[in-house]
Formats: sequence, C-alpha cells, structure tokens
Amino acid sequence: MNVKNNKRRRESIEKIEKAFMEMLMEKDISEISVTDICTVTKLNRSTFYANFDDIYALADSLRIKLEADFNAQFETEQSRDALQMFRHIYENQLFYKAYFKLGYDESHKVYVYDIPRAEKDFENKHIKYHIEFFRSGFNAMVKLWLNTGCKETPEEMAEILKAEYKGR
Repeated sequence: MNVKNNKRRRESIEKIEKAFMEMLMEKDISEISVTDICTVTKLNRSTFYANFDDIYALADSLRIKLEADFNAQFETEQSRDALQMFRHIYENQLFYKAYFKLGYDESHKVYVYDIPRAEKDFENKHIKYHIEFFRSGFNAMVKLWLNTGCKETPEEMAEILKAEYKGR
C-alpha cells in the first residue's frame, strides 16, 4: 500500500531527490531523464511516476520543499540570525546548489526580511527596494560561497554580511 507518508515511500522520494540534485551538478535539467534517475536509484519508473509527473515536477517539488524549510527555519524574529542561515546553507549545500542552478532564486521571495526593522532603519521609505537589494545581494553571496566550495566558515560569512549592513 502506497500511503502518502509511509517510510518506504519517503525513502524512495529522498533517493530520487538526491539522485536528481547530484545529476543536476553535472547536467542541465533538460539532459536528465526519468530513466537516468531510476538507473541510479535502482527504483522502478512506476515509483518515480507515483510521486512526480515528470522531471520538472520533481524540480518544482524540491523548490517548494527548500523554500518551506528555509522559511520555517527563520520565521520568528529571534531566529533571524545570519549565522544560523549560513549554517543551514552549509549543511544543505547540495540542495542550495540545485536551487540556484535551476534559477529559482530569481522568483523566490524573502519571507524572513525584517520589514519593521527596515521601516525604522530606512525611515519607512522605499522598503521594496531595500528588500530587493538585500535579496539580490544575499543570493549573490550565497551563490559565490557555494561555487567556491564553502571555503569560508558560516561564522565568517555571517561576519561578512553583518559588515555589509554595518551592524544593522
């Protein structure tokens, strides 16, 4: 019985997602097939199709999962900490590399941006521009960090971010 949350099904989905993300590091999404994923995971095509309509649905599912996970990590004001964000990214590098490679960062909304603080710091002027500046700058930092193999520690990255915002 293929119940939505049974252990075997969750394990199959995790195998499919991991194989897809690893392949994505070497190929474009258009070059990855369901057959490729099934060969690597040793799962049947029917298992893939029981969970995803196609490769693009798999990619979208990963995007939704990553965004939800990221936003859940930092949904409270107390958890909006640069070091915590960089640790999370460091621990989930493959996920984030896949996310950026698929270009999802262009459409992702920063839900963890501290709008009340920005309103205070920027006298409630042009907030949407400050949010976009922060989102773009943060994404660029993370992409560069991931592309260079996360050579700096999460602590160093948090300090770099803080220095850019002069301790705000």
